[in-house]
Amino acid sequence: MVNRPIKKWSSGNFDVAVWLNQKEKNGDKVEFKTVSLSRRWKKKDEDVWRNDVVNLRRGDIPKAILLLQKAQEELYLNEEGEE
Repeated sequence: MVNRPIKKWSSGNFDVAVWLNQKEKNGDKVEFKTVSLSRRWKKKDEDVWRNDVVNLRRGDIPKAILLLQKAQEELYLNEEGEE
């Protein structure tokens, strides 16, 4: 059986996928979902594509969103002649 995401979205070189997982808890199989965020990139002088992946659980997503929003604020609101 091939493990494929149940949902997937892409924007540029970024992908987000939702995965259905199973684990055993107290003798029962329990299903839960996780999210993977991946970014494809290639070094200038190489012809090899690379892939960075971060796997997140439900409780991680609000923290990641908050931190990315803070980084975005820093980049866009505190620009001082940056290009």
